[in-house]
Amino acid sequence: MVHTVADIAAALLGLWIVLYLLDANQGNVFVQFVRDMAYWLAGWSQNIFTMENDHVRLALNYGLPAVVYLFIGHGIAAKIRRG
Repeated sequence: MVHTVADIAAALLGLWIVLYLLDANQGNVFVQFVRDMAYWLAGWSQNIFTMENDHVRLALNYGLPAVVYLFIGHGIAAKIRRG
């Protein structure tokens, strides 16, 4: 279960990066949901990277927590499995 939660969190962050880079309609309910979830999941990492290029900055500021969630989630899941 920990593994799945970490994967879902990382997937939402990755999906937000893709939607932003593809200039998805910000007025769409699904896009708003993904954006809000990504903001919540990546709140601790906002503005770690402050490049001038918005696309690169967003990809790094949301990509870092996605990788962190994957590593931590999979690490905890492995520890639980080993007992």
